[in-house]
Order: sequence, then structure tokens, then C-alpha cells
Amino acid sequence: MFSEVPKTYEIVNHILTFGMDIHWRRKGVKLAARRGGTMWLDICSGTGETAAALRKIAPKDVTVVSADFCEPMLREAAKKPEAKNIHFTLADANILPFKDEAFDLVTISFATRNINVTKRSLEESLSEFYRVLKKGGRFVNIETSQPRWKAVRKIFHSFIKLFVKPIGELISGSASGYKYLSQSIPKFYSADEFAQIIKKAGFSSVTYKPLMFGAAAIHEAIK
Repeated sequence: MFSEVPKTYEIVNHILTFGMDIHWRRKGVKLAARRGGTMWLDICSGTGETAAALRKIAPKDVTVVSADFCEPMLREAAKKPEAKNIHFTLADANILPFKDEAFDLVTISFATRNINVTKRSLEESLSEFYRVLKKGGRFVNIETSQPRWKAVRKIFHSFIKLFVKPIGELISGSASGYKYLSQSIPKFYSADEFAQIIKKAGFSSVTYKPLMFGAAAIHEAIK
């Protein structure tokens, strides 16, 4: 499914969010980068937007690793100007090919829904992220969420139902990809619920910042 959409993936996301995904990613990257470290990992990196954004603001001594299980996505990511200074790795988020405590930072952007097969499997994936983080390392997650106010949540879900699949399919040609997206967004957790799942995976000091009335959220956690 993901291999069908690399070339149009970013433009569709920008259109469907009215460009807000760019702003949200920028906020998340600034938060992620502020505490330093020299080994940074972006998981489920897709076309590499977050990895590229991290590379732009990272000091020269920082190694940025971009990991994804979809080779066509990584090939698209490798076309970015920043790619020459990013290490690309074909990897499953549930079985990362890195040693324990290898990274100071782990990020994931708009892909946590994709590893949310069940709540238990999501906890296991987050535990894998925890494993590769150094003690004191940080996990930063940018993802769609559920608005707290019922009226706003209803508008949000109606927009997704009416526009995500038709617009996504029209631009990308992938019916399955955007049918999946339109179904997975309303089913994902609220910011509070997701914070509790992160804690169950072993993290502490879990905080989050709602975005656009709760349509998305940035979570930060410490190992």
C-alpha cells in the first residue's frame, strides 16, 4: 500500500491539512532537537520529511538515521538535498536492527497509526523504541489525535470521511492507501490515552502539546 504513494505522498498530506502538517512537523523537530545528543533516529521515516528537517538543524557532529520498511519510500527520501548527510536503513519498526541504547533521540511523525494494529502491538513497538534509546534519551511523536470537544471532533471526523479518500485517490491514484488513512485517523487514541500507552511501554515524564484544537498532538517522553 505504501509503495503506491511515495511520489505524491507529501503533496497530498499538505493539501489535506492545508499545509498545517509542515508547521506541526517543524514544531516537533524543534522540540526534538533542543536537548542535543549525537545519535538521532527517525522511525517510519517515509519520504524523509522529518529526517531532512532534523538534518537541517542538527549540528555537524550529529548522525541522523532514517529508517522505514518501505523501500520505495526511502528511495524517494534519498532524493532530498539533505539525503547525502542522512543514513538510510531499511527496517521494521517492531524489530529495529540497532543495539540497545544506541540513540539519544527517536522520532516518529504521522506513522504511529500504522503500527497500531492493536493496543498491545503498539506498546510492543514503543518498547522497541525505548530499547534503542540511551538512558535519559527522548522520544518525540507527532501524530493525529482526537479533539477533546465533541463538536470539534465531529467536524474533524466529517472532514476526514468526506475528503481524505476522494482527494487522496484523485491525486495519488491509490484507493487503498487513502481509504486506509480515512479509517485509521478517527480510530486513533486521544492525546491522554496515547500518553498512557507510552508510559506502559516504559517511558517516564510523558507530556504532550495539542495542535489545532486537538486534531493532532506532539508527545515527548524520556527514558
